[in-house]
Amino acid sequence: MDRYETEDAKEVLDQTVKPFGSGGAHITVPKRWIGADVKIVRVSEPDPDE
Repeated sequence: MDRYETEDAKEVLDQTVKPFGSGGAHITVPKRWIGADVKIVRVSEPDPDE
């Protein structure tokens, strides 16, 4: 199991980044997070086939 520590974490999501538009990517978060500050941590190398 991976372990990550932060002093200010409130919730954690485990998701895959999806392609978006012509060169971007996004992660969908719960609507209740609108207006919140977030931190993203990449935990694997990107798959070049996707």
